[in-house]
Amino acid sequence: MPRLLYLVTSAREIRLADGTPHETGYFAEEAAVPYRRFTEAGVDVVVATPDGQPPHADSYGLQPIFHMPDEDEDFLGSVTRTFARDVDDIRLTLRHLTALGLGASRRIVLAMRDAGMPLEEARVLVSRSAKTAWREDRQLADVLGEQDTPLSRADIDDAVTAHLDASQAISDGLAAELAAIPGFQRPVDLSAMTDEEMASFDAVFVPGGHGPMVDLADNADVTRLLQILHRRNATVAALCHGPAALLAAGGRDDGEWLFEGYRLTCFTDEEEDQTVTGKLGMPWYLDTALKNAGAVFDDAPAAWVSHVVVDRNLITGQNPGSSESVADAVLKSLAVL
Repeated sequence: MPRLLYLVTSAREIRLADGTPHETGYFAEEAAVPYRRFTEAGVDVVVATPDGQPPHADSYGLQPIFHMPDEDEDFLGSVTRTFARDVDDIRLTLRHLTALGLGASRRIVLAMRDAGMPLEEARVLVSRSAKTAWREDRQLADVLGEQDTPLSRADIDDAVTAHLDASQAISDGLAAELAAIPGFQRPVDLSAMTDEEMASFDAVFVPGGHGPMVDLADNADVTRLLQILHRRNATVAALCHGPAALLAAGGRDDGEWLFEGYRLTCFTDEEEDQTVTGKLGMPWYLDTALKNAGAVFDDAPAAWVSHVVVDRNLITGQNPGSSESVADAVLKSLAVL
Protein backbone atom coordinates (compact mmCIF):
# COMPACT_ATOMS: atom_id res chain seq x y z
CA MET A 1 0.00 0.00 0.00
CA PRO A 2 1.51 3.39 -1.01
CA ARG A 3 2.12 5.88 1.79
CA LEU A 4 1.30 9.54 1.19
CA LEU A 5 2.13 12.50 3.40
CA TYR A 6 -0.76 14.96 3.35
CA LEU A 7 0.96 18.24 4.20
CA VAL A 8 -1.57 20.88 5.23
CA THR A 9 -0.91 24.46 6.29
CA SER A 10 -1.67 25.34 9.90
CA ALA A 11 -1.63 29.09 9.24
CA ARG A 12 -4.71 31.02 10.33
CA GLU A 13 -3.69 34.52 9.31
CA ILE A 14 -1.99 36.18 6.35
CA ARG A 15 -0.62 39.71 6.34
CA LEU A 16 -1.97 41.74 3.44
CA ALA A 17 0.13 44.12 1.39
CA ASP A 18 -0.68 46.96 3.80
CA GLY A 19 0.30 44.86 6.83
CA THR A 20 -3.20 44.20 8.15
CA PRO A 21 -4.06 40.63 9.21
CA HIS A 22 -6.62 38.60 7.26
CA GLU A 23 -8.06 35.15 7.96
CA THR A 24 -6.53 32.30 6.01
CA GLY A 25 -6.03 28.55 6.22
CA TYR A 26 -6.64 25.69 3.82
CA PHE A 27 -9.33 25.70 1.11
CA ALA A 28 -11.98 23.14 2.04
CA GLU A 29 -12.60 21.54 -1.36
CA GLU A 30 -8.89 21.21 -2.08
CA ALA A 31 -8.33 19.40 1.20
CA ALA A 32 -11.43 17.20 1.27
CA VAL A 33 -11.72 15.99 -2.33
CA PRO A 34 -8.17 14.62 -2.79
CA TYR A 35 -8.16 13.15 0.74
CA ARG A 36 -11.37 11.29 -0.08
CA ARG A 37 -9.99 10.07 -3.41
CA PHE A 38 -6.75 8.85 -1.84
CA THR A 39 -8.33 6.99 1.07
CA GLU A 40 -11.02 5.40 -1.11
CA ALA A 41 -8.22 4.10 -3.35
CA GLY A 42 -6.56 2.43 -0.37
CA VAL A 43 -3.63 4.82 0.01
CA ASP A 44 -2.18 5.11 3.53
CA VAL A 45 -2.59 8.84 4.14
CA VAL A 46 -0.78 10.57 7.01
CA VAL A 47 -1.83 14.17 7.70
CA ALA A 48 0.88 16.56 8.89
CA THR A 49 1.22 20.30 9.48
CA PRO A 50 4.49 22.25 9.78
CA ASP A 51 4.18 22.54 13.56
CA GLY A 52 1.72 19.81 14.50
CA GLN A 53 -1.09 22.30 15.12
CA PRO A 54 -4.54 21.43 13.73
CA PRO A 55 -5.19 23.03 10.33
CA HIS A 56 -7.87 25.68 9.90
CA ALA A 57 -10.43 25.74 7.09
CA ASP A 58 -10.63 29.26 5.67
CA SER A 59 -14.27 30.34 5.98
CA TYR A 60 -14.04 31.91 2.52
CA GLY A 61 -13.61 28.46 0.98
CA LEU A 62 -16.74 27.23 2.74
CA GLN A 63 -19.02 29.83 1.20
CA PRO A 64 -21.79 28.10 -0.78
CA ILE A 65 -20.79 29.91 -3.98
CA PHE A 66 -17.86 27.47 -4.26
CA HIS A 67 -19.95 24.34 -3.75
CA MET A 68 -22.72 24.27 -6.33
CA PRO A 69 -24.16 20.82 -7.11
CA ASP A 70 -22.42 19.01 -9.98
CA GLU A 71 -25.53 19.01 -12.14
CA ASP A 72 -25.94 22.78 -11.72
CA GLU A 73 -22.25 23.39 -12.44
CA ASP A 74 -22.31 21.19 -15.55
CA PHE A 75 -25.42 22.91 -16.84
CA LEU A 76 -23.89 26.33 -16.20
CA GLY A 77 -20.92 25.25 -18.31
CA SER A 78 -23.23 24.33 -21.18
CA VAL A 79 -24.89 27.75 -20.90
CA THR A 80 -21.71 29.83 -20.82
CA ARG A 81 -20.27 27.90 -23.77
CA THR A 82 -23.08 29.24 -25.95
CA PHE A 83 -21.66 32.76 -25.70
CA ALA A 84 -18.06 32.15 -24.59
CA ARG A 85 -16.75 30.10 -27.49
CA ASP A 86 -13.50 32.06 -27.74
CA VAL A 87 -11.70 32.77 -24.47
CA ASP A 88 -9.86 35.62 -26.19
CA ASP A 89 -13.17 37.40 -26.81
CA ILE A 90 -14.91 36.84 -23.47
CA ARG A 91 -13.58 36.27 -19.96
CA LEU A 92 -15.71 34.69 -17.28
CA THR A 93 -14.53 35.92 -13.91
CA LEU A 94 -15.20 34.58 -10.42
CA ARG A 95 -17.85 37.27 -10.00
CA HIS A 96 -19.67 36.17 -13.14
CA LEU A 97 -19.67 32.55 -12.05
CA THR A 98 -20.64 33.05 -8.40
CA ALA A 99 -22.34 36.40 -7.86
CA LEU A 100 -24.87 36.80 -10.69
CA GLY A 101 -27.09 33.79 -9.98
CA LEU A 102 -26.07 31.97 -13.16
CA GLY A 103 -25.71 28.72 -11.23
CA ALA A 104 -29.51 28.51 -10.98
CA SER A 105 -29.85 28.22 -14.78
CA ARG A 106 -30.69 24.50 -14.77
CA ARG A 107 -33.41 24.85 -12.18
CA ILE A 108 -34.92 27.82 -13.99
CA VAL A 109 -34.97 25.94 -17.31
CA LEU A 110 -36.66 22.94 -15.69
CA ALA A 111 -39.21 25.20 -13.99
CA MET A 112 -40.03 26.76 -17.38
CA ARG A 113 -40.41 23.30 -18.89
CA ASP A 114 -42.75 22.24 -16.08
CA ALA A 115 -44.76 25.43 -16.70
CA GLY A 116 -45.33 24.42 -20.32
CA MET A 117 -42.44 26.00 -22.27
CA PRO A 118 -40.65 23.65 -24.69
CA LEU A 119 -37.33 22.59 -23.15
CA GLU A 120 -35.12 23.82 -25.99
CA GLU A 121 -36.90 27.16 -26.07
CA ALA A 122 -36.32 27.53 -22.34
CA ARG A 123 -32.63 26.70 -22.77
CA VAL A 124 -32.20 29.31 -25.48
CA LEU A 125 -33.97 31.97 -23.42
CA VAL A 126 -31.88 31.31 -20.31
CA SER A 127 -28.62 31.21 -22.29
CA ARG A 128 -29.44 34.51 -23.98
CA SER A 129 -30.36 36.05 -20.63
CA ALA A 130 -27.15 34.72 -19.04
CA LYS A 131 -25.12 36.46 -21.74
CA THR A 132 -26.97 39.71 -20.99
CA ALA A 133 -26.33 39.24 -17.25
CA TRP A 134 -22.61 38.72 -17.97
CA ARG A 135 -22.36 41.71 -20.32
CA GLU A 136 -24.27 44.11 -18.08
CA ASP A 137 -23.11 42.69 -14.71
CA ARG A 138 -26.69 42.06 -13.58
CA GLN A 139 -28.47 39.28 -11.75
CA LEU A 140 -29.83 36.57 -14.03
CA ALA A 141 -33.16 36.70 -12.19
CA ASP A 142 -33.47 40.43 -12.94
CA VAL A 143 -32.80 39.88 -16.63
CA LEU A 144 -35.27 37.01 -16.86
CA GLY A 145 -37.86 39.05 -14.99
CA GLU A 146 -37.95 41.38 -17.98
CA GLN A 147 -38.54 38.53 -20.47
CA ASP A 148 -41.75 36.85 -21.61
CA THR A 149 -41.64 33.60 -19.64
CA PRO A 150 -44.24 31.30 -18.07
CA LEU A 151 -42.66 31.99 -14.67
CA SER A 152 -43.45 34.75 -12.22
CA ARG A 153 -40.61 36.61 -10.56
CA ALA A 154 -41.39 34.65 -7.41
CA ASP A 155 -40.99 31.39 -9.35
CA ILE A 156 -37.59 32.52 -10.64
CA ASP A 157 -36.50 33.57 -7.16
CA ASP A 158 -37.60 30.18 -5.79
CA ALA A 159 -35.34 28.42 -8.31
CA VAL A 160 -32.41 30.63 -7.29
CA THR A 161 -33.08 29.97 -3.60
CA ALA A 162 -33.26 26.21 -4.21
CA HIS A 163 -29.85 26.37 -5.92
CA LEU A 164 -28.31 28.34 -3.04
CA ASP A 165 -29.82 26.00 -0.43
CA ALA A 166 -28.40 22.96 -2.24
CA SER A 167 -24.98 24.62 -2.42
CA GLN A 168 -25.09 25.44 1.30
CA ALA A 169 -25.95 21.84 2.08
CA ILE A 170 -22.88 20.64 0.17
CA SER A 171 -20.70 23.16 2.01
CA ASP A 172 -22.07 22.06 5.38
CA GLY A 173 -21.44 18.42 4.47
CA LEU A 174 -17.87 19.18 3.44
CA ALA A 175 -17.18 20.97 6.73
CA ALA A 176 -18.55 17.98 8.64
CA GLU A 177 -16.48 15.58 6.56
CA LEU A 178 -13.28 17.49 7.30
CA ALA A 179 -14.10 17.73 10.99
CA ALA A 180 -14.44 13.94 11.12
CA ILE A 181 -10.93 13.24 9.76
CA PRO A 182 -8.74 12.32 12.75
CA GLY A 183 -5.57 13.61 11.10
CA PHE A 184 -7.06 17.07 10.73
CA GLN A 185 -7.72 17.14 14.47
CA ARG A 186 -4.39 15.60 15.54
CA PRO A 187 -1.89 16.00 12.70
CA VAL A 188 1.69 14.80 12.74
CA ASP A 189 4.30 17.47 13.43
CA LEU A 190 6.49 17.77 10.33
CA SER A 191 9.25 19.48 12.30
CA ALA A 192 9.54 16.44 14.58
CA MET A 193 9.88 13.91 11.75
CA THR A 194 13.28 12.33 11.16
CA ASP A 195 14.82 12.04 7.71
CA GLU A 196 14.11 8.30 7.82
CA GLU A 197 10.44 8.90 8.57
CA MET A 198 10.18 11.35 5.68
CA ALA A 199 11.87 8.88 3.34
CA SER A 200 9.21 6.25 4.14
CA PHE A 201 6.62 8.09 2.04
CA ASP A 202 5.97 7.42 -1.63
CA ALA A 203 4.41 10.83 -2.20
CA VAL A 204 3.59 14.17 -0.66
CA PHE A 205 0.49 16.19 -1.46
CA VAL A 206 -0.05 19.83 -0.49
CA PRO A 207 -3.58 21.29 -0.80
CA GLY A 208 -4.05 25.02 -1.17
CA GLY A 209 -5.71 27.98 0.42
CA HIS A 210 -3.56 31.04 1.08
CA GLY A 211 -2.06 29.37 4.17
CA PRO A 212 0.85 27.65 2.36
CA MET A 213 2.11 31.10 1.35
CA VAL A 214 2.49 31.84 5.07
CA ASP A 215 4.08 28.73 6.60
CA LEU A 216 5.30 26.46 3.79
CA ALA A 217 7.06 28.76 1.30
CA ASP A 218 10.10 29.35 3.51
CA ASN A 219 10.23 26.40 5.86
CA ALA A 220 13.39 24.42 6.58
CA ASP A 221 11.48 21.20 7.28
CA VAL A 222 9.66 21.48 3.95
CA THR A 223 13.08 21.92 2.33
CA ARG A 224 14.28 18.75 4.04
CA LEU A 225 11.15 16.82 3.02
CA LEU A 226 11.26 17.84 -0.64
CA GLN A 227 14.98 17.16 -0.95
CA ILE A 228 14.57 13.68 0.54
CA LEU A 229 11.55 12.72 -1.57
CA HIS A 230 12.94 14.21 -4.77
CA ARG A 231 16.15 12.16 -4.42
CA ARG A 232 13.93 9.06 -4.24
CA ASN A 233 11.95 10.22 -7.29
CA ALA A 234 8.84 10.11 -5.09
CA THR A 235 5.74 11.96 -6.27
CA VAL A 236 5.59 15.62 -5.25
CA ALA A 237 2.11 17.05 -5.76
CA ALA A 238 0.51 20.38 -4.89
CA LEU A 239 -2.74 22.15 -5.71
CA CYS A 240 -3.70 25.80 -6.19
CA HIS A 241 -1.65 27.73 -3.59
CA GLY A 242 -0.06 24.49 -2.39
CA PRO A 243 2.84 24.92 -4.87
CA ALA A 244 4.06 27.70 -2.55
CA ALA A 245 5.78 24.81 -0.75
CA LEU A 246 7.94 24.29 -3.84
CA LEU A 247 9.60 27.64 -3.17
CA ALA A 248 11.16 26.02 -0.10
CA ALA A 249 12.59 23.14 -2.13
CA GLY A 250 16.14 24.42 -1.98
CA GLY A 251 18.81 23.80 -4.60
CA ARG A 252 20.36 21.03 -6.66
CA ASP A 253 24.02 20.11 -6.74
CA ASP A 254 24.51 22.58 -9.60
CA GLY A 255 23.13 25.43 -7.48
CA GLU A 256 19.87 25.77 -9.39
CA TRP A 257 16.45 25.59 -7.72
CA LEU A 258 15.36 21.96 -7.24
CA PHE A 259 12.52 22.34 -9.77
CA GLU A 260 14.35 24.61 -12.23
CA GLY A 261 12.94 24.05 -15.72
CA TYR A 262 9.99 21.92 -14.57
CA ARG A 263 6.61 22.62 -16.13
CA LEU A 264 4.08 23.41 -13.43
CA THR A 265 0.99 25.40 -12.61
CA CYS A 266 -0.68 27.06 -9.62
CA PHE A 267 -3.37 29.60 -8.83
CA THR A 268 -2.71 32.33 -11.37
CA ASP A 269 -2.28 36.04 -10.76
CA GLU A 270 -5.41 36.61 -12.86
CA GLU A 271 -7.45 34.34 -10.60
CA GLU A 272 -5.85 35.84 -7.48
CA ASP A 273 -6.97 39.36 -8.34
CA GLN A 274 -10.59 38.14 -8.40
CA THR A 275 -10.61 36.72 -4.86
CA VAL A 276 -11.49 38.65 -1.72
CA THR A 277 -7.90 38.45 -0.48
CA GLY A 278 -6.54 39.50 -3.85
CA LYS A 279 -8.79 42.54 -3.95
CA LEU A 280 -7.66 43.52 -0.47
CA GLY A 281 -4.03 43.32 -1.56
CA MET A 282 -1.78 40.27 -1.71
CA PRO A 283 1.62 40.53 -0.02
CA TRP A 284 3.08 38.66 -3.03
CA TYR A 285 1.87 36.56 -5.95
CA LEU A 286 2.57 32.85 -6.19
CA ASP A 287 2.34 32.63 -9.99
CA THR A 288 5.02 35.32 -10.36
CA ALA A 289 7.21 33.88 -7.58
CA LEU A 290 7.34 30.43 -9.18
CA LYS A 291 8.23 31.90 -12.56
CA ASN A 292 11.00 33.93 -10.93
CA ALA A 293 12.27 30.79 -9.18
CA GLY A 294 12.75 29.08 -12.55
CA ALA A 295 9.47 27.27 -13.28
CA VAL A 296 8.17 26.85 -16.81
CA PHE A 297 4.67 28.08 -16.07
CA ASP A 298 1.77 26.27 -17.75
CA ASP A 299 -1.71 27.63 -17.03
CA ALA A 300 -5.08 26.92 -18.60
CA PRO A 301 -6.38 29.00 -21.55
CA ALA A 302 -8.97 30.54 -19.22
CA ALA A 303 -9.25 31.21 -15.51
CA TRP A 304 -11.18 28.89 -13.21
CA VAL A 305 -11.11 25.82 -15.45
CA SER A 306 -9.53 22.56 -14.32
CA HIS A 307 -5.87 22.26 -15.30
CA VAL A 308 -3.26 19.73 -14.17
CA VAL A 309 0.41 19.59 -15.20
CA VAL A 310 2.60 16.51 -14.82
CA ASP A 311 6.36 16.81 -15.36
CA ARG A 312 8.45 13.88 -14.22
CA ASN A 313 7.71 13.33 -10.51
CA LEU A 314 6.04 16.74 -10.07
CA ILE A 315 2.24 17.08 -10.27
CA THR A 316 0.50 20.45 -9.90
CA GLY A 317 -3.09 21.66 -10.21
CA GLN A 318 -4.17 25.22 -10.96
CA ASN A 319 -7.25 25.92 -8.87
CA PRO A 320 -10.02 24.41 -6.70
CA GLY A 321 -11.73 23.04 -9.81
CA SER A 322 -8.63 20.90 -10.42
CA SER A 323 -8.97 19.01 -7.12
CA GLU A 324 -10.32 15.73 -8.45
CA SER A 325 -8.10 15.66 -11.55
CA VAL A 326 -4.90 16.33 -9.61
CA ALA A 327 -5.82 13.59 -7.13
CA ASP A 328 -6.32 11.15 -10.00
CA ALA A 329 -2.93 12.13 -11.43
CA VAL A 330 -1.33 11.35 -8.07
CA LEU A 331 -3.08 7.97 -7.89
CA LYS A 332 -1.87 7.18 -11.40
CA SER A 333 1.71 8.04 -10.42
CA LEU A 334 1.40 5.61 -7.51
CA ALA A 335 0.04 2.92 -9.86
CA VAL A 336 -3.19 2.83 -7.87
CA LEU A 337 -5.53 4.15 -10.57
